[in-house]
Amino acid sequence: MVALLLAALLSAAVPLPLASDPEVSALVAEALANSPDLARADAAARAEGERAPQVGSLPDPTLTLGIQNDGFQSIQIGTMETSYWQVMLTQPVPWPGKLSARQAAARAQASVVGAEAARLRLATTAEVERAYVDLLLVRGQLELLGKLETLWAEAEVMARTRYEVGQGAQSDLLRAQLERTRLKQRRVTLEGDERTRLQALNRLRVHPLDEPVPTPRPLSAFADPVLRAAAEAVRDAERRSPDLAIAELAVQAADRRVESAGQDWFPDLAVTAGVMPRGQIEPMWTVQLGITLPIWGATRQSKGVEESRIRREADARGEEAVRQLVRLRAEERRTVLAAALQTLEIYRGGILVQSDAAVRSTLAQYQVGKVTFPSVLEVLRGLVVDEGGYLEALAAAQRLAIADREVSLAPPGAVAGGNPGGSMPGAASVSTGGRPGGAASAPPPAAVPAATGMPSGM
Repeated sequence: MVALLLAALLSAAVPLPLASDPEVSALVAEALANSPDLARADAAARAEGERAPQVGSLPDPTLTLGIQNDGFQSIQIGTMETSYWQVMLTQPVPWPGKLSARQAAARAQASVVGAEAARLRLATTAEVERAYVDLLLVRGQLELLGKLETLWAEAEVMARTRYEVGQGAQSDLLRAQLERTRLKQRRVTLEGDERTRLQALNRLRVHPLDEPVPTPRPLSAFADPVLRAAAEAVRDAERRSPDLAIAELAVQAADRRVESAGQDWFPDLAVTAGVMPRGQIEPMWTVQLGITLPIWGATRQSKGVEESRIRREADARGEEAVRQLVRLRAEERRTVLAAALQTLEIYRGGILVQSDAAVRSTLAQYQVGKVTFPSVLEVLRGLVVDEGGYLEALAAAQRLAIADREVSLAPPGAVAGGNPGGSMPGAASVSTGGRPGGAASAPPPAAVPAATGMPSGM
């Protein structure tokens, strides 16, 4: 029992990759099982697969019924040799190889549609993971807001005490009360953001929009993405990219269409068999072989072959363009992720510790009258920038890892930054030149945005 408890504690202490988190895996499984877009894509792929048997089957035969009679006075069947009933069956037969070529082209096109469904499946997985990260981010910002509320409550008590004993100004107390009121306003904004993030996640898994989604682990509890060697990252992206697979399959389908168009040069055949009963006279029978003459359609067929070849060339160029883009995005994501991981190390190894120490030191010094209240205001604002920026950097790193698993073709800047509902209100551009305690906030790199888009006053 003790061993099991120890193992559970150790497993809880080890950072878990986001993609391996049980909560995330369950949400992804629900989205994949319930998504109407995926169901539609899968149905389209199955429908496309049904085309190959159709184009590979023989055309329907033609049954001809008729009568030939000598004269108009009476039916002469059985009396005149040239009077008879007629039953004929004609079966069109495409030139050998035509049907198999058309069937191969249809199968190749079906594989393209199937790969597009796989692309959508991977994109849905990434979308759920990103929505979960966004939810974690805004909940982390709410937690940070709670910490700030506690610190501002302490600052207000200090300001009130100093004012009551005549050592502080009334404006300090009023400023502290104002900041606490502003925090209430920002909490309303963040709670609204949390609801929208929750609704977005529930929409993806086709659940009631306001259904609660637990997040037992904060962003900081997840393992940082692994930075791989550049060559390995590019090879892995080329191997797993669904967009590149679609482009390659499109070229293969174009090859099959070129082959099928080349078969159209050959004529089609028609086999006809018939019997002509003549009553008491011995019946007659006939067998005929027809063949189309590619005279008027020669230009059409040559243009069709040329069209297929040009389209194949276009698909080949498109494949190369996608391959280059896949390589570029893999390299870009690796570069931006390297900067993001370095930024996280700076936050953990210096900025967060120094920022917290600066807040505690400044509050203690204000309590004994060694610093002014504007110094308290500045360090608390700096704390918002630092801890809010750390949360944004964590989210940005996880978004880059999600994009890497998705093998996204989007620029890494659009992937790492830009959280529609997650920017925490309350952090303005803070001057770092005169912060007590020496805890200057180092802004993160451009690809890992800090929480700087907030109204002033926190």
